[in-house]
Amino acid sequence: MNTLVRLNNRLDPSAALLSHHLDDLFSGFLRPLPGEARNNVTPIKIEVREDPSAYHVSAVIAGAKKEDIHIEVDQKEVSILAEIKRENVTPVDVNQDAAKEAGRVLHSERFYGKTSRVFSLAQDIDEAAVEAKYADGVLSLVLPKKVPVSAKRVTVQ
Repeated sequence: MNTLVRLNNRLDPSAALLSHHLDDLFSGFLRPLPGEARNNVTPIKIEVREDPSAYHVSAVIAGAKKEDIHIEVDQKEVSILAEIKRENVTPVDVNQDAAKEAGRVLHSERFYGKTSRVFSLAQDIDEAAVEAKYADGVLSLVLPKKVPVSAKRVTVQ
């Protein structure tokens, strides 16, 4: 089997310089590009609690407006879709002096765009009785469990 051995020629300074440049070239070869790291969408973080009659879900969706949050419940599966929009700092009808006073963004680590979370629960949900509230960046869901249909016993006459 062949092995790869690094050449370290200390006698020839040009070889050391070339080796240093090659190391720099390949050291970042598999790292993501600077803009690429920001494109990763962070899923909505949730907490699910259960009591005998319902599931209680808390979902962190900071920066979204309640009209931009959509919830779908299909039997045991719950989908939360949200869009976080960047606020326009300067409306179109405002003059340029007001835009200069508002300032410009130098650095932002906030997420803007569409995000979602889909998860399944152990028991079917009563879709008609689902409650949703959104306050302070936290979506609170109450997902009542469907009452299991019991088998009906038929007597023979």
